[in-house]
Amino acid sequence: MHKIIKPALSAIGQILLLLIGVFFLLDLGAKGIDYQWQWHRVANYIAFYEEGQWWPAELIDGLFITLKISALSMGFTLLIGLMTALLRLSDSWVGRAIATGYIELIRNTPLLVQIYLLYFVFGPIIGLDRFATAVLALSLFQGAYTAEIFRGGLNNIPKGQFEAAKSLGLSSFYTYYDVILPQLLQRTLPPLTNEVVSLIKNSSIVSVMAIFDLTTQGRNIVSETAMPFEIWFSVAGIYLLLTLSLSALSAWMEKRLGASWRKQ
Repeated sequence: MHKIIKPALSAIGQILLLLIGVFFLLDLGAKGIDYQWQWHRVANYIAFYEEGQWWPAELIDGLFITLKISALSMGFTLLIGLMTALLRLSDSWVGRAIATGYIELIRNTPLLVQIYLLYFVFGPIIGLDRFATAVLALSLFQGAYTAEIFRGGLNNIPKGQFEAAKSLGLSSFYTYYDVILPQLLQRTLPPLTNEVVSLIKNSSIVSVMAIFDLTTQGRNIVSETAMPFEIWFSVAGIYLLLTLSLSALSAWMEKRLGASWRKQ
């Protein structure tokens, strides 16, 4: 348990130190323009107490939507990335052409343009709602980059691993499931973590579709309260907490995977 707690505490400590430094600089700037901070009002948009219990407020509601979109997109991203990588390494020229075309198309067009195309053009045709469109757009975008990570990892796995699995009579499915994928995860975990962090940050762009994620909720609160500094810094702090926690979890998983492989 301490192996989990230690990275988490380290991430929290980094956040606190960063926040202290940022708040110090902000306070100096606010005094210079005679701005009156209203941090005490921010808590009302995180949670409130009513009828004898605590209820999540707008920022927490938006955080849950962001986490839901990110979690679903991450699952589809890994699936799309792995399938695309396998197609690029396959013997089929059709599969390689499809995979290469998909990667080049996605990586060379902005995510915002892809979201608009899916939301206004393809979404209505295939019957996707806003939430499904957001998940699909993020999955396709991050899947193209994840495919290249997986392809690099697969190329670095010795071909003797495939030959050994074949000599043991393992089918292609169990060769990848039992032999190749565990090694692939170990080799690609750090760049995959970067993709997950990027996915969470990119999820803020889906606010253009009026999805009430964390960014949209923050924008709505600012328009109602005229507290842009307090609210946007709170939103940024929540995103920072998420990404640093993921980085700490990735570091712990990397050490654990490395220790398990050394024992073998």
